[in-house]
Amino acid sequence: MQAILIGFMGSGKTTVGRILARSLATAHADLDDLIVQQAGRPITTIFAEQGEAYFRQLEHQTLLRALQATGVLSTGGGTPTIEMNAVSLKQSTVPVIWLTANDDTIIQRVQQDSGRPLVNQLDQTSLLALKRRRQALYADVADLTIATDQLTPAQIAEQIQDWLSDQRAVRQAE
Repeated sequence: MQAILIGFMGSGKTTVGRILARSLATAHADLDDLIVQQAGRPITTIFAEQGEAYFRQLEHQTLLRALQATGVLSTGGGTPTIEMNAVSLKQSTVPVIWLTANDDTIIQRVQQDSGRPLVNQLDQTSLLALKRRRQALYADVADLTIATDQLTPAQIAEQIQDWLSDQRAVRQAE
């Protein structure tokens, strides 16, 4: 892995991850897509049939495998909020980038997306309360934070790429 993207749903992890991977000429993996491939059914079905605890165990196993691959990884919004995932992310030598967005931006981006289990279960107030509860957990594992509200996905990917280049230069100078 060259970079791991974390953040609340609607922050742009998958879109930015694809663009970043293209600009770095590497692979992109979306953790949720990997889980769906492994389970052979949508995440909403996994949540409905086996519950969140089962999903989180499957997510952790899939995360551990994904961390062994090369490229850019976009995680699910809840991935770093689970302790065993947070530990794995922090122990990884791969930079973790937290994409943030303000409440209005998040609501605008997710309100029509029926493929997100928590959007289907929570009203707007509860969704934003969940976002606030997760912020400290994201901050704990992040090496870089980027506010996405006023930037295009290409601009965000460019910022990340510049930062990654700077980090490589620092490591080489040491």
